[in-house]
Amino acid sequence: MRFLPHPPALENVIGQIKANAVAYSVFSLARLFLEKPERYDVHLMPKPNCSLHRLGENGTLSTDLQFLENNAFRFAQEDFYKVDVTQSDPIKGSFSSVARCRLSGLLLGPTNHHGYQPKLRNLYEQRFSRRMSFPEYQRQIEMVSDPAVVEQWKEDARNVTTFTTLREESPTTFGSAAEAERHFRQNYMPGLVRNAEESTIDGVTSRQMPDRILRRLIEDAWSRETRSPSQMMQELAKSFRDAGLQIFRHRRGMLFVSPIRARPFAHDQTSVSLQVRAILETLIANPRTNRKELAEKLLVNLVADDAESRKLALASDLHWLISEGYVIEFNDGSLDLPRVKVKPTAESRDETVKQANKSESEDVGAAVPTAEPANPVLAAASTATTFAEVPQGSAGSGGASDSIAPL
Repeated sequence: MRFLPHPPALENVIGQIKANAVAYSVFSLARLFLEKPERYDVHLMPKPNCSLHRLGENGTLSTDLQFLENNAFRFAQEDFYKVDVTQSDPIKGSFSSVARCRLSGLLLGPTNHHGYQPKLRNLYEQRFSRRMSFPEYQRQIEMVSDPAVVEQWKEDARNVTTFTTLREESPTTFGSAAEAERHFRQNYMPGLVRNAEESTIDGVTSRQMPDRILRRLIEDAWSRETRSPSQMMQELAKSFRDAGLQIFRHRRGMLFVSPIRARPFAHDQTSVSLQVRAILETLIANPRTNRKELAEKLLVNLVADDAESRKLALASDLHWLISEGYVIEFNDGSLDLPRVKVKPTAESRDETVKQANKSESEDVGAAVPTAEPANPVLAAASTATTFAEVPQGSAGSGGASDSIAPL
């Protein structure tokens, strides 16, 4: 089971990253995708000793073949029948009590009514057959004598549902679900349930799967991935590289993404302006400084006549350094210099070669913190393709906040 970024949401985020010259934590972005089901897909691949079954080409998935066959009509009826609900004449007769399912709260009607037994059996088969035996379920039925509840059942019982075939030249209409289901199993059911070697579903569907066992497996896997989103980070890193974005390490080895390739400043210090040199020296002495703090340190003793020109000059030099990758601006507002690679010594050269041969999955996995950030809940916009306020803390390890502004 793997969690993948939902393509429309991924395209939106890539566009926002390319539109800004700032770096984002891949860890925080992975958590942001996992936060809402509209932002991720789930790729299911059964283990060798397990089976995954699907109803039709794109129908319901389940690991339990019997469950899928028993409920095939309920899951697929709208693909084969037009369902219409009309009201019949009021129910005649005097009823002092009606049966009610304690587990679901559904009214089943008086026990002497002709519709009671079919409704009881259908409810059991559809919702409770895998949890208990039929005699056990019968003990969950209670009798209610409240006149208001009896009247409510009478009103509900007036609803008549008809099923009209959609795939026949001469449509046939059935007056009950039982008749339509018999027709369905005789004409459509054979060959409808098939094995699925693997399948990808969207996150919303994964939260609404009727197979409780499969849904719980997905929920457990999602909880583990949210705590340590290594799979999602791998998928994001690959997609970002394919889109021409830059992936690099910074701050405790965390992975970041940016449209600009970060590189150490390699120019001769004497060939650059004093202000550029001052910016670099200030960031060396004070890493993670923001723009306001940088200006306060460099723009001192301002004279009214040249205050505005000096501010513009500082902004221009900082913009050049950021656009060239000599200074990294993170989306929590902090500024820092790229990491400088240390040349390996003769003793460590062999170890460096071994490290270079490690797989990308190991590389990404190493970037996942062993502990959760201080702010595990990421605030985000309500839609699936607009993200805002990504907690980053130490650029991905808790504290401050990132943000991808809405397009």
